[in-house]
Amino acid sequence: MFELIVWAGAALSIAGLLGLVWCIVRVARARRQKLNDEALRAVVQSVLPYNLGALLLSVLGLMLVMTGIFLG
Repeated sequence: MFELIVWAGAALSIAGLLGLVWCIVRVARARRQKLNDEALRAVVQSVLPYNLGALLLSVLGLMLVMTGIFLG
């Protein structure tokens, strides 16, 4: 049973990591487009909630992994 918790946590962490990579790619594309400051700032502000959500998802996944290891 605890092995299931570890694998679920690993899946959440990977999903969070993929979300972080998506955020990085999105901002990098905006920087390559040579946007002005206000447009670039708007892109970064639109990506920020997704970035924080992905980080939270990754942290929760790692917490599940640690909980499964400690209990198992």
